Order: sequence, then C-alpha cells, then structure tokens
Amino acid sequence: MNAIRQPESGTCTAHSARSSRAVERHAVQLRSDTELLRALHDEHANSLLSFVVGLTHDRASAQDVVQETLLRAGRNAAVLEQAGGSRRSWLFTVARRIVIDQWRWASRRPEVLTDNVPEQPVQDTAQQIVDRQLVQAALQTLSIEHRQALFECYFRGASIAEAAEHLGLPPGTVKSRTHYALRALRQAIEEMGGIW
Repeated sequence: MNAIRQPESGTCTAHSARSSRAVERHAVQLRSDTELLRALHDEHANSLLSFVVGLTHDRASAQDVVQETLLRAGRNAAVLEQAGGSRRSWLFTVARRIVIDQWRWASRRPEVLTDNVPEQPVQDTAQQIVDRQLVQAALQTLSIEHRQALFECYFRGASIAEAAEHLGLPPGTVKSRTHYALRALRQAIEEMGGIW
C-alpha cells in the first residue's frame, strides 16, 4: 500500500557526480579569476595608480580607488573579456568613474579629517556667577566716590572727560579716583580670595 520507494541505483551517485563537477568548475573559475586579477594588477596597477593620484592628489585614496577598480574587474570578468584588447581603457574608465562618484559623495557629505577632535569650550556659568558676586561684594567695600568713578568709566564706558562732566568734577580728580578705586578693588578681591 504505502510502499516507500527506494531510489534507483545510481541516482545518488549521479547527483554526487554533478555536484562534484560543479565544485570543480567553481574552483577552476576561482583560479581563473585570481590569475586574471593578478595579471591585471601586474600589468596595469602602477599606471592606474599614477592616473588616479593625478585625479585625487591623495595617494592613500588613489590606492583605494585602484583596489576597487581591480575588484570590479574581477567581479565583471565577462565584461572585461568582451573588452578584449581595451582592458586598459576599461580599467581607466572605471577608475575615473569611481573618483567622480567619490567627489559627488564628498560634495554632498563634507567630511573633515583630523587627528584631534576640537573640544567645544563650555561656558562655566557657575564660575561667572561666583566672580560677579565677588566683584559686587568688593565694590561695596569702596567709597561712594570711587564706585561712581568706576561706574562712569568702566561700566558706562565714558571717557575721563565725559565722566568728569557727568560727575561735575575736574578730569584730574576723576582720573585719580579711578586709579585708586581700581587699586582698592583689586586689593579687596585678593583679600576675599579673588579672581586676580
């Protein structure tokens, strides 16, 4: 009824023989491709490298392009065989197209190569706040006259003459007060463990 069919004798050996021939053909093809790549490299690699260095002005990039060109030649051995005597022109055309593709890719995605990644300076706002409070506390130790002179000359940015006019003092007095105010401010900040 449900008889299990036995394979006909010789069927497995026929399949095995076909499989073995396919493996042999593949091995021969690999040897052939390897020999083709070696021959192409030996014959064209130096002139191809010179050509690509002229296009890229970068030897490392040119070596990559030559390698990719030869790999494409190995993958497209049938096309290369059809090229016949113009293998060299086929290789140079492929290399030129690879370089053009790289230029196009680089123009869309500019890449900056550097050994050192620039660190973005981060503002230390905490230190700025501490410094500001320190200066404000030191300013409070100055006399009102010294504070007014510093305010006019440094915070408002007025010249000595403008500050003198605004404060109703002679310019020499404003200059003198500013000088002594800065000296007293520096001393007060240093006493507070300051920033200078």
